[in-house]
Amino acid sequence: MSTGLIILLVVIVALVIVAALVTMLIGHRSGGGTGLKRRFGPEYERAVAAHDGDTEAAERELNERVERHGRLRERPLARDERDRYTARWTSVQEHFVESPRQAVAEADQLLGEVAAVRGYPDGGRYDEQLAALSVHHAHHVDGYRRIHRMARVAGAGGTAAGAGTEEMRSALVGAHELFDDLTGAGASSGRHRAA
Repeated sequence: MSTGLIILLVVIVALVIVAALVTMLIGHRSGGGTGLKRRFGPEYERAVAAHDGDTEAAERELNERVERHGRLRERPLARDERDRYTARWTSVQEHFVESPRQAVAEADQLLGEVAAVRGYPDGGRYDEQLAALSVHHAHHVDGYRRIHRMARVAGAGGTAAGAGTEEMRSALVGAHELFDDLTGAGASSGRHRAA
């Protein structure tokens, strides 16, 4: 083999290795694909559906959420705060039997309040709060989304998005999972952070 051919082969191999490293580095930095699926779980699939199946657009959105809210540090709750919020949640559940729509509205308000106290954007900025929660509690954020949607419609004089009592109960159960995550009342945390 000539010296020129050997040099050419070494340059080609070096370029292929550099290209592979750059591709891996970009993929790791963006947390794309599998990492986002694992981190966001069902929220990943919801984002893909919201973008009409365009996974690249969904992943851009999810990566933007991580960049905006990934460094957020939750403020711990004091024991008396946790107890007070837990008592309020118990009251919400008790109200559900007599007035499901009122209980749904109370649950929505309570989740927004607890999230704000923990350091998430204020509940008055629901979309921003939901985006931040999805970064840190992706596996339980859909319960908050459902309860919020029902509370808004019920507050406007509707029948909680045409929802029956069973649908409202299901939304309340889903919202309770996020409540447990936020207050530390659950046995396990639903948080999934990227390493």
